[in-house]
Amino acid sequence: MEYLDFEQPIKELEEQLEKCIELGKQSEIDVSETCGKIKDKLNTTKKDIYKNLSAWQRVQVSRHPSRPYTLDYITALAGDSFMELHGDRNVGDDKAMVGGLGEIDGQSVMFIGQQKGINTKMRQYRNFGMPNPEGYRKALRLMKMAEKFNIPVVTIIDTPGAFPGLEAEERGQGEAIARNIYEMTILNVPIISIIIGEGASGGALGIGVGDKVLMLENSWYSVISPENCSTILWRSWDFKERAAEALKLTANDMYGNKLVDGIIEEPIGGAHQNREQTYASVKNEILKSLEELKQLDKEDMVNKRIEKFSGMGVVSE
Repeated sequence: MEYLDFEQPIKELEEQLEKCIELGKQSEIDVSETCGKIKDKLNTTKKDIYKNLSAWQRVQVSRHPSRPYTLDYITALAGDSFMELHGDRNVGDDKAMVGGLGEIDGQSVMFIGQQKGINTKMRQYRNFGMPNPEGYRKALRLMKMAEKFNIPVVTIIDTPGAFPGLEAEERGQGEAIARNIYEMTILNVPIISIIIGEGASGGALGIGVGDKVLMLENSWYSVISPENCSTILWRSWDFKERAAEALKLTANDMYGNKLVDGIIEEPIGGAHQNREQTYASVKNEILKSLEELKQLDKEDMVNKRIEKFSGMGVVSE
């Protein structure tokens, strides 16, 4: 288990608990009471730390290497029913954007999301979760397929941004993202978007126009990452904590500003501490949202989606 800087008190208590349990196994001494006290203190410490996380600390949790990624959620939600679909039918198959058909409790769903790698080799293969234009065009192809067969779309967002390379711009990165935003706005099937980790810039928004936009408790959503914001404003990464606070990028900030529709609670310590509980929470929210959206007439659903996104940032005095 890897620990973040602010999790050091948790690490120390977990090591103490491990030693206490080991001592009980290796000797005839009854250490159950001592272990119980350490466990109680550990639970209290976890609650205290995670109840008061700063914006920057939540960004750190969202990037935890043990945190589940898009394909982990899809596998947990759809199991063997998931069939991945490849290619944009134009340039190639972007490995940073994954998608395909699957079922959640018998309900057919088109899954689309950015996938990061779990180790160095896989991160390079997945381009660190940063899609090229063909990734967004693949996503759009799958959305149009879902619309054709009247299948709801679930997008899973986890990206530090769209790939900013010269070749991506030459192939129309901006146009691909803009086209997705436009097409998602008028898509005639329910769209549920869930931010599970990082939701940065147009890279996230390119698959983030949904009837229901939900954020996991320790995810973030912003036009720019704290580090890049700090670099632009202060010419240094040293002010990333200050930038994170100013950007109002946490789930609570986004919900408070009516930019997302709900927050999915995580287990204490983050999604990686109890994956099954996290998967169950995400599944429940998807099924609940689908049930709500099924009640709407398609024209009303699209109009509500347009009104929601058109009203963002509008201020009346």
